[in-house]
Amino acid sequence: MPEACTAAFEVTGAWSGGFQAEVSAHNVSATPVDGWAVTWDLAGSAVTSLWNGSLAVDGSRATVRNAAWNGALEPGATASFGLTADGAPPPSPPLSCTAS
Repeated sequence: MPEACTAAFEVTGAWSGGFQAEVSAHNVSATPVDGWAVTWDLAGSAVTSLWNGSLAVDGSRATVRNAAWNGALEPGATASFGLTADGAPPPSPPLSCTAS
């Protein structure tokens, strides 16, 4: 089964001891999706704030699910969320994107 979504992580700002990033989920399938989730390894960082999504942390794994208003994605559409975190910004963490 082909993947329904892909994700990208972009550091948009960094300072001593922290960073800000924007993460996007993109529907790459030919059908609409009703929701999405992006998962990655925190790699020593700790999310301190998040907007446009709902965060769950299990050990060193972070998962962000869509907010109530940005989960539905038509084919080719993208939704994004932002975060700030303590720690060094990751160079480009491997992301897992799942659609529901």
